[in-house]
Amino acid sequence: MKEITVKELKEMMDRGDDFQLIDVREPHEYDICNLDGELIPMGEIPQAEDRIARDKTVVIHCRSGARSGQVCEYFERKSGFTNLFNLKGGVLAWSDQIDPSMPKY
Repeated sequence: MKEITVKELKEMMDRGDDFQLIDVREPHEYDICNLDGELIPMGEIPQAEDRIARDKTVVIHCRSGARSGQVCEYFERKSGFTNLFNLKGGVLAWSDQIDPSMPKY
């Protein structure tokens, strides 16, 4: 599984890179804090394959990187995706390293 750091993600955002950002947390978690990614809760992932881009980089994240890592592995195994990156440390790392004003939960 490939990973990306929050600093690398911030650089991609700042450059305006064309990528898809997917948040696999639950709606109540997204309401607390988010990175403006597309919300696809982990429980909906098996039905959401057609919503995942194959033609550009896809960064998948959650609170800590655990759930998003599982989602990356699922799609790599099941459907042969090669363009997925797990956000190492998730929104907790984002709060620690990029935006300390982002609430932690």
